[in-house]
Amino acid sequence: MTLKKGQQAPDFTLPANNGENVSLEDYKGKNVVLYFYPKDMTPGCTNEACDFRDNHQSFEELDAVILGVSTDPVESHKKFIEKNDLPFLLLADENHEVAEKYGAWKLKKRGGEETYGMERSTFIIDKDGNLQEEFRQVKVDGHVEEALNYIKENL
Repeated sequence: MTLKKGQQAPDFTLPANNGENVSLEDYKGKNVVLYFYPKDMTPGCTNEACDFRDNHQSFEELDAVILGVSTDPVESHKKFIEKNDLPFLLLADENHEVAEKYGAWKLKKRGGEETYGMERSTFIIDKDGNLQEEFRQVKVDGHVEEALNYIKENL
């Protein structure tokens, strides 16, 4: 599936750290910041999650919900949230089905080896469930501010 701005974002249902199953459909009427990250407890992912945490109130003021997605299991998400005091849900996409729908599951090359893994990506979805913006190959520094500014200026 090729994602196109302005089109309906792919719906999904995934288990969340709060013990519930969460669907994109649950957030109709709110802007959604759906961010995919490689792994709980790693330096870059921790920095990104803490940046979202530190700006959480600003996103809420713009009627935006933050949802983090990785292939880590719910139990790992619970520890990650507890350790970093994260005020938003983390979703477990253990089979990377949702990451594939959004094109965030990519072939990566490291040290001459090729493996599939999560590409750090963020998707801004409007209140009607339409994809408005996508950020690929995200660099952590400054990214959360970039996503926040996009919502301020466009939604």
